[in-house]
Amino acid sequence: IVVLLATLLCAAAAVASSWEDDNHHHHGGHKSGRCVRRCEDRPWHQRPRCLEQCREEEREKRQERSRHEADDRSGEGSSEDEREREQEKEEKQKDRRPYVFDRRSFRRVVRSEQGSLRVLRPFDEVSRLLRGIRDYRVAVLEANPRSFVVPSHTDAHCICYVVEGEGVVTTIENGERRSYTIKQGHVFVAPAGAVTYLANTDGRKKLVITKILHTISVPGEFQ
Repeated sequence: IVVLLATLLCAAAAVASSWEDDNHHHHGGHKSGRCVRRCEDRPWHQRPRCLEQCREEEREKRQERSRHEADDRSGEGSSEDEREREQEKEEKQKDRRPYVFDRRSFRRVVRSEQGSLRVLRPFDEVSRLLRGIRDYRVAVLEANPRSFVVPSHTDAHCICYVVEGEGVVTTIENGERRSYTIKQGHVFVAPAGAVTYLANTDGRKKLVITKILHTISVPGEFQ
């Protein structure tokens, strides 16, 4: 009996020592100390089983923490993948809608206190789907109230649509001058090389004209 008791005590001491060392290595010895102290309060014949149970609980906790960490890493990866998929989706949507342009798509080429002229870049630079209309350009002219646009001409045929406001436009072609009163919804034509000038006769509203230019020399280029 004495030999058996001595053997059990040695086994308990060995288990407690190995458990304490292992927990000290992984968790700074804080949790293992509590576990050992808790088991020391039990009868001597229950201590080996108590220490083994503590060890199993700690092993399960480590496995659970590992699973949580793996889930967190997987979640971060999923978020990054989701962001990449959203970016790809946006790019594909842009490719599918190359004919939608906002104000930022235009480049301002003329600007003064009395107004501005903005031009959309060539269509074949926007998308290969628009190569069929590469000879055409789009421009927007804005003239402030009671302003006058000086005579000018371009090397492109121009179809003009009055988006807003009203005024008077004059074209001079082959020595012949024509003047028209224009207002919102009207359309007029300025042939390539014809001298054109106009005035905003409204004292409160801007005169906004959208131009479709058909280039005649270099496709998509005009001056």
